This record gives sequence, C-alpha cells and structure tokens, in this order.
Amino acid sequence: MEKVGILVVSYGSREAAIIDALNRSLNYNVKLFVADRQLNPFNKKRSRKHVVIPDLNNKDICKFAETNEDEIDFVIVGPEKPIIAGLRDLIEQKTKIPVLCPRQKYAIEASKIEQRLLFKEIAPNANPRFQIFNPKDYKNNIDVRKDVYLWLDQLENRAVIKPDKPSAGKGVGVWGDHFTAREELFEHFMSNFQYGSVIIEEKIDGEESSFQVFSDGEHIIPLPSVRDYKRAFNKDKGPNTGGMGSYKDVQDYLPFLTAKDRDDELSLANKIFQKWKEKIGDKTALRGVPLYLAFMHSKSGIKILENNSRPGDPEIINILPLLKDDFVDVCYQMLNRTLTKIRFGKAASVLTYKVPPNYGGYMTVFPHFVDKTAVNTPVDLSKANSLVNKYSDQLRVYPGSMEIRDSKIFALSSRAVAILGISDSIEEAREISLEGVGAISGGALWNRTDIASKQHILNSKRTMELLRSNK
Repeated sequence: MEKVGILVVSYGSREAAIIDALNRSLNYNVKLFVADRQLNPFNKKRSRKHVVIPDLNNKDICKFAETNEDEIDFVIVGPEKPIIAGLRDLIEQKTKIPVLCPRQKYAIEASKIEQRLLFKEIAPNANPRFQIFNPKDYKNNIDVRKDVYLWLDQLENRAVIKPDKPSAGKGVGVWGDHFTAREELFEHFMSNFQYGSVIIEEKIDGEESSFQVFSDGEHIIPLPSVRDYKRAFNKDKGPNTGGMGSYKDVQDYLPFLTAKDRDDELSLANKIFQKWKEKIGDKTALRGVPLYLAFMHSKSGIKILENNSRPGDPEIINILPLLKDDFVDVCYQMLNRTLTKIRFGKAASVLTYKVPPNYGGYMTVFPHFVDKTAVNTPVDLSKANSLVNKYSDQLRVYPGSMEIRDSKIFALSSRAVAILGISDSIEEAREISLEGVGAISGGALWNRTDIASKQHILNSKRTMELLRSNK
C-alpha cells in the first residue's frame, strides 16, 4: 500500500472530519501531520506528529512543514485565517510541498467589497444592491450620516451592514434582527466605519442554502447543498454564531427547494467559476474550495449573500462521511488537475454542535438552564464514542474547541464538539445525532434542539411556497 504524508492545518471539528476522511483511506497508508489550534483529542490520537500553534500563524505552520518536508506529500488548510494570510504561497515558496487551498490573492472572503464588485461584474442579477462607504471619502460624520440615510431611503431601511474586513467593530448587523431604528443602525455602522470601509447591502428575504465545490483549478465538482443554522437559540433567535448545526437531505438539494433550484445553483456557480478563472489565468490558483457560496433563494431568484474560500464549518462535515471515493484520491485529483467526478452515497445527515455555556450569550440569557457546578469541568465523550461503535458509520463524534489537559478533555470557548447522524432520512439522522448529543456530559455544554426538526423544515417549505406564489 502506498504511503502518503499529509499535513492538515486545523481549527476545530471541520478539520477533525477532514482527518477522519483521510484516515479512512483504503488505498493509502496515511501518515497525518497536524498543525492545530489546541491539543484536540481526536486529532492527537490520529496524527504521526501534532503541534499546537494557538494563533495558527503562517510562520510557525510553515516551519513545521519545512521540518517534516521529506515526509509530507501535500497540505490541506481548513480555517480561513491562514488562507487569507497566504499560507499556500509561503509553503510553496519555501518547500516543494503543494497546498490544497486558493492562493492568497484569490482568497475572496478577505474583502466583502471585492466580493461584491466581482459578482457585480460576473453575475449582476444574483448580486444584492449595495453601496460602499470609505472613510477616506468623508471629512465629517455629518456627511457620512447624510449619505447613509439617503441610501437607507432607497432600501426602505431594509439593510445589512458589513465591514469590508474583520475589524474591532460590531461586525455584520441586519435590519430587524440587530436594530429596528435608523439611529441604532447608524451606531452599528459607525462602530465598523471607524476601522475601515463598510458596505451596506439590501436585506434579502428567503431561504438560505450552502453550496460548496471541490476544484482542481480548472474544473469544479459541486457538493450536495446543506442548510446551516447560524442563530444561537431555537426558532432562529439570538445572535449569529459560527453555526450551531446543519443538515443535508438524501438527494443533492434541500427539502424546501426543487431540482430546478439545484440546477440554478449549479448554473450560477459554474458561471462564476468559469469567468473568474478566465480573469485570473492561473490554472492552479483556485484549487481546493474556492467557492463556498451562501445562496438566498428569494422571490426574484437566487442571490449571493457571501462567498468563502475554504470548506464550510459545519457544512463540509455533513458531506465528507458520505464520500464513496477515497478522499486521498480526490485530493490528488485536485492537485493534479484531473478532478472530473466525485461519488456520494445516498443518505441524509444531521449535525448538532454542543457548545460551552458562554457561547452565543447562553449563560446570560438562560442562566436558570445552566448547571453552574458543571462549568469548566471535564467533558466525558466515552459514552458517545461507544455509540459510534453501536451505529457503525451512522454516527460520528468530532471534537472541535476542546483540548487535552492533565489527561482529561476540556471544552474551550467556541463550538466544542460536532455530533453527526447519518441515515436514510433527515428524521432518522436527526434522532441519531441527538442520541449522540445526549451521551456527552460535563462542561455544562448545551445545544440547539431544533436542528433539522420537522417544524423548522416545514416553515422553510412554507416560506418558499409563499415566495413562489408572489412572483
């Protein structure tokens, strides 16, 4: 059996799922090297060499790659920060190791403004209306307020505030969710504007889907669509998070969409990729996951909310365990520009995240539901891991923001552990996921209980029926 050394740059559960997919290879003897944000118990157990780099800075990651260059055949990068900072460019400059992710120049999630301008050129009908506000264009806040309010008049206040780049401000804000008055909106706007350019977009009503592709730089292979749950609490209440869970249906499209909606997603993604590739002219620049598109299905068709240049967390976790092809082979096809087809099993998958008590402000909003005596105590994954054996390939437990400390496992500040159920229907996959959730104790961890629920999916179906009837 051919040996292969793979370096995985890891942040959380997404990378645990990547490591699991690589480790299950039947065609290769896989030796894993992991540059991790923390001492993740899942990754540590499966790696030949494991190094903790808390800030995932590119210099230290590259040094780890250089030290083990003779044993590493390629690198997979999961989190966005190293990609945006140019990790691929650095490693490929310093070593002979190829890296699976887009080049820094084309890590498009680095700038929301660049995204909008690119999509305005390539797919204007799918681009929400937007206006860019640059601090260099204004001498005082009075003029800023005047222009913001004029734009709000055109949008009838239904606006989304987005800082161009990650900043020290309040981040993305949505009319009706984060503010209901212009003064509140403007305050949110200014909290971001003091650090750099801000974009104000029209708010689009509809139902969201996550659309991802694998690419060898010349071709894209679309992955099944996934629904993500960004809001912290049940019934889509509370602040936005990194994603509290997600689901995938048996077919490639979501239950509230149609086969035609899926075809429209494919057509739009292909159009974006082909025209973007032509503009670039570099046949390898976009390999990896250059398109992880958040689509909003509205009464006026598909709109692009945003695009990322890396696998989705949690969305890729719903998909990797359903691969029928060897994931190492898929990676080599992306590296060798020979990616033409990927096979997936016909199954549904539901992912639920368990998170620490302070995540999403849960302890503040629901203090009476938190077991104060369990906060910061060790987390016991043993019963959940036993269920993995019971369910065979139908249950996966992927630790994320967790670390080994004094031979015990502790949750950190972000999404602690992802529990994925796989079955012949969304309902059965959800039951398996929730059984795994219930088997995890300690740390005062909590989770949304309505991920992929029948009622939530029914609400999405009703929304789409209403939107279609009003076209």
